[in-house]
Formats: sequence, C-alpha cells, structure tokens
Amino acid sequence: MRYEILGPVRIVDGDRPRTIAAPKPETLLAALLARRGQVLTVDQIVGEIWSGARPQRAKSTVHVYVSRLRAILGAPGPARSGPLTTCSGGYALHPGADRVDADAFHDLVERGRAGARAGQRHEAAELFAGALDLWRGSAYAGVACGPIVRAHAARLEASRLECLELLVEAHLALGRYRESVARLYALTTEYPLHESFARHLMIALSHCGRRADALAVYQDTRGALRELLGLEPSRALREVQHAVLTGVEPRGVRTDSLAG
Repeated sequence: MRYEILGPVRIVDGDRPRTIAAPKPETLLAALLARRGQVLTVDQIVGEIWSGARPQRAKSTVHVYVSRLRAILGAPGPARSGPLTTCSGGYALHPGADRVDADAFHDLVERGRAGARAGQRHEAAELFAGALDLWRGSAYAGVACGPIVRAHAARLEASRLECLELLVEAHLALGRYRESVARLYALTTEYPLHESFARHLMIALSHCGRRADALAVYQDTRGALRELLGLEPSRALREVQHAVLTGVEPRGVRTDSLAG
C-alpha cells in the first residue's frame, strides 16, 4: 500500500488509487502522514480537524474517525500492529519504507544533486524531472487542513520550487537554452518575485541572442520587487543584467545551488 500527498491525498492499493470521501477522516490521514512515524496526540488531532468551534465530544469523535481509517487501511480494530497504531496519548502512522510519494520525491532530488555534483548532468536532469513528475497538483490538495498539514505542505512546496530551479540549471548547463525559455516564462509569470527564475530566463534569452527580451525580464522583475516588496533586485540578478548590457555571456549555473 502506498500513500500519495503530492496532490489530492490518495491511498494506492495495487493499481487502484482510492480517496477518502469524508473530509474529517481525510484530514486525520493527512495529519498522520505529515507526521508519519511520530505520535500525534488526540489534542493535536482535534486541533487539526476543528479549527474553530469544537463539538463537545470531539475526543470521542476522533476515536471513531481512527476506527474508520483503520477499516479503510485494511486493519480494523484497536490493534497495536498494522500501519495505524495506538500509542500512549495518541496515534501514529507507520507507512513503511518507500511507501509515500513525498519520500520518493526527496530521494530523487538528492540523487539528482549527487549526480550534478559529479558532473553527470544528463542523469541529474532526468532525476529532477522524474521527481517533479510525481506531483499531481498542490500538496494535500483539497484537504481541509490545520496547522500541521499546512506547515508540511509549505515545506513540500519549497522543495518543489527548489527542484524546478535545479532542473532548469541542469538544462542550462547542458546548453538547452531555447527549450528552457518557454518553461521559464511560465515560471516567472507564476512566481514574479522568485528572482532565480528571472535570472535563469535572462541567461537563456541572452544565449539565444535575445538580449532586449532579457533586459525586459529584468525590468519586469525589478518593477514587481519594488511595487510589492519595496526591494531592489539582488546582486546576482544585477550581475546578469550587467553581463547582458556589456555583451558578456552570463554564467548558467551557480555551483553553490548544488551544495544543499
């Protein structure tokens, strides 16, 4: 059995993906997956499921939702074995090794980093692309989540953005400038304040002989930063602008990006 959280939460048993139709048991599963392998207290679960007014018998209702979830996971009853276990003061989900798509995503990213550091650029690009292929939308999409799931979703989204940047850098290192332009235009539109995407787009455009377009990207990004944040572009972005203005080919990859 596998668990998928890089999109709507799903349980995959064999080749059959299943979703949980009931919102509150779905939120319970999401919280347990966000803290998989750790004990979630009943109070934490109550706070995750009910963000506002709570029913009088909230804790008893949590036990009902746990029983329903055990039945869905194929381990009904209050057993201490199986993926969903009862612990002192709460519950824990132990999905097993390589059973959560987010774990597979992180593994591919780390393997891609190692390949990039070793100069295996084609292999690194394939690994980063494979990691991104695991995403089916926003993390925990559609879940009525509380603070635990929201925090985990935010961390996953940050990791996804980092992987996108690493994939773009791998493509630029391979000289794939023209094929990177369309993707980078889409990314700068979606993330107008993400300077790394603007920087990479300027580099790709410059290598395609589109210096005027590269400078226009700089001006658009500078305008967004000043209007929304009151900030000037970073030194890295200004250096690319200077390189374009002076006719010097800007560098495509920062070696420090592979060090994390």
